[in-house]
Amino acid sequence: MTRFTRAELEAARDRPVPDVAADGLRVLFCGINPGLLTAATGHHFARPGNRFWPVLQLSGFTPRLLKPSEQQELLTYGLGITNVVARATARADELSAAEYVEGGRLLTAKVTRLRPRWLAVVGVTAYRAAFGERRAQVGPQERRIGDTRVWVLPNPSGLNAHWTAATMAAEFGRLREAASDRPGRPVTADPGR
Repeated sequence: MTRFTRAELEAARDRPVPDVAADGLRVLFCGINPGLLTAATGHHFARPGNRFWPVLQLSGFTPRLLKPSEQQELLTYGLGITNVVARATARADELSAAEYVEGGRLLTAKVTRLRPRWLAVVGVTAYRAAFGERRAQVGPQERRIGDTRVWVLPNPSGLNAHWTAATMAAEFGRLREAASDRPGRPVTADPGR
């Protein structure tokens, strides 16, 4: 991975990262917002300590460990990535309540347009803030956006010590099973949409 100077990372502040998305995905994963390394590289979940990519493989969403630079390959599995808030920050706590609410509104419009089967928000705190669901817990939600079901997943950040890679993979696996056309089997490169 390319090493970035502090100045290069700071120059990525507020920079959005393009979505990896298409119409009719099986699952559209939704992060909180891009970190500075993600914005500098243009690759979602780029920080080495982030467990998103390993957990995707451990849960059966992907047959091998993808690198952040291979993010476009997710589309072949019927998967995509977006964010609640588009602008990059060093920490999620730099975002305002108003940004989360506006992000929830924009995310709703995006999901309505793209119509994934599932929207998977990675981070219960982000979901609560964006959608005003103060009591939401990890797992499937009552909320639907059109025909799209919503699932809240644990935040894969290395800072989230409450969840191990194994317990996260189990929760991601529950979603994979719900999103699969073939219950009991992982999503394959031919998503059969």
